[in-house]
Amino acid sequence: MANTISSIPFSGTKEQEEQLKQAIAAHKDQQGALMPVLQEAQEIYGYLPIEVQKMVADGLGIPLEEVYGVATFYAQFTLNPKGKYKISVCLGTACYVKGSGDVYARLSEALGIKGGECTADGKFSLEACRCIGACGLAPVLTINDEVYGRLKPDDVDDILAKYADR
Repeated sequence: MANTISSIPFSGTKEQEEQLKQAIAAHKDQQGALMPVLQEAQEIYGYLPIEVQKMVADGLGIPLEEVYGVATFYAQFTLNPKGKYKISVCLGTACYVKGSGDVYARLSEALGIKGGECTADGKFSLEACRCIGACGLAPVLTINDEVYGRLKPDDVDDILAKYADR
């Protein structure tokens, strides 16, 4: 999925940087410190932009390339921020057969972003998932914890409108 550089500028705070320094200090002398530090960094910032990766590399005394390699290898990490509203479209077999690919394409077009990206205003992010266990409602998407089922591409605009003024 899109592990490209985000178009949204990095906006970390001093408090977040301090939390990251504490996480690095807590793990610095442990073998295999990179994974737990990256996990904590993602909890602190919500994603792992290059600025955070540099702080981790410097703090642990390892090459930035190694940090980047781990951050892009494991699916649990993301290099892009997530939106206030995280949209996930199921592309599992039952949903896909019933048209979730078309729903996903319509969302991408309506939001002007690809999978793994976030809108410039930080409101929406889009991703695909494999199965959320609601096959009887196929095709399905979630927005944060809300589930929408039996979708058609034409439903996308009305669903997004519910979040426009939130």
